[in-house]
Amino acid sequence: MSRSHTGGCQCGAVRFTAEGEPKFVARCHCASCRRATGAEFSTWVGWSRLQVDWQGKERQAYASSAGVQRGFCGTCGTPLSYSGEKWPGETHLLIGLFDAPQDFPPKGDVFKDEALPWISSTMSER
Repeated sequence: MSRSHTGGCQCGAVRFTAEGEPKFVARCHCASCRRATGAEFSTWVGWSRLQVDWQGKERQAYASSAGVQRGFCGTCGTPLSYSGEKWPGETHLLIGLFDAPQDFPPKGDVFKDEALPWISSTMSER
């Protein structure tokens, strides 16, 4: 039987269930993710789009760059998801959205060339 992982936005208006195991868990250091989340890096849990079921209010979307859609809660503004042409058929969810984020230890780092200089000592390969 497949394991379910649940989560949602800060206000609870948007919820999701992700089934099974993720494709990856990684910290992204790109400037676009920093601006979208306000954090020094973003930790993403990647799933096949078919593994993720959304409940509650419909996610709002913002085209943050060519071929990229970032989902967010229209009520509280919580950043929720990333999908893009670079990874077709995938939905990436921010780790902090999960009810049990401790279940997803990061396995590596991406876009390390854009990392802030004081983060480099903790990075690994993906």
